[in-house]
Amino acid sequence: MVTPDDVLRFWLDEVGPAGWYKTSEALDAEVRERFLAAWENAREGACGLWLTYPNGMLAYVILTDQFPRNMFRDDARAFATDQQALAAGKAAINRGWDMRVDEPARQFFYLPLMHSENLCDQERCVRLMCERMPEHGAENLTHARAHREVIRQFGRFPYRNAALARPSTASERAFESEGGYGGTLRRIMQAA
Repeated sequence: MVTPDDVLRFWLDEVGPAGWYKTSEALDAEVRERFLAAWENAREGACGLWLTYPNGMLAYVILTDQFPRNMFRDDARAFATDQQALAAGKAAINRGWDMRVDEPARQFFYLPLMHSENLCDQERCVRLMCERMPEHGAENLTHARAHREVIRQFGRFPYRNAALARPSTASERAFESEGGYGGTLRRIMQAA
């Protein structure tokens, strides 16, 4: 049985910041092999005890927000536990548990907000990156602003449309052909 410590040891220590946002088939396969059953359990509500203390909550958020993005690239299951991760992240923030976790790991409490297709969540993510990530927040803040801009423009992330079997609008297709998220990120970086 996978424990919160197993998740944190793997993600924070073994993979670490250098691997968190890199696309790697080998890493995706390892996450699937080691944590798919735990993710399925969390999806079914079997990890409730994880939500009772800061490190358990952090592990839960990583398991339900980050790991499915590795396990299920270009598949709707990548977003299947987003609402659970968002609820856990918000609960941790409201309790001040995020501040009991050192940077850069603290960012994982905020990423469910960044992944949300809700502008209020996006605004809150930007604020939290500004206020609560003083040492490691600059790059995260840039990405938070880019995500917020996409939601401001479209109300959803067009690059999820294919995985979620959502039809794209003409403006979303144009956005994707003009660089999509990467183009938005470059514009944010140039404006800074």
